[in-house]
Amino acid sequence: MRQLPCTLEALVVRTDFSTDGAWDALRAALCSPSRDGFLANVALVDDRRYEGLTPESVLDLIPAEYQHPLLVLADPVAVASTDLPLLVVDLRRERGRCVRVVAAELWSIENNHSEVNMDFEEFAGAVDDDGVFRGF
Repeated sequence: MRQLPCTLEALVVRTDFSTDGAWDALRAALCSPSRDGFLANVALVDDRRYEGLTPESVLDLIPAEYQHPLLVLADPVAVASTDLPLLVVDLRRERGRCVRVVAAELWSIENNHSEVNMDFEEFAGAVDDDGVFRGF
């Protein structure tokens, strides 16, 4: 499998191609500002070569030049729910640690973690009973 693209933004990699509707909803959610006008700084990767990619396997595909502290997977769990709980992979302190974040709140972890305002642990510790971060 080829390396992921190198961008300044956090990559959101589509790994499930079972429904285009969920991917369209995901794109719309990520392009819609929060109530306070915040957006996640992301680059979408819609390439079937990454179908089935897992958090473990994605680490080997990250180019050395990729400097963003996060990588996001739009996996089967994310596209199966209307909340679109994306799988966010930490690349900084605990490389490979994951937390689920609803698409509408991705901006919060992306903005704060990339600016070093908050640690990944703070988001992982604020998940709901189902293991998904839905905001503070």
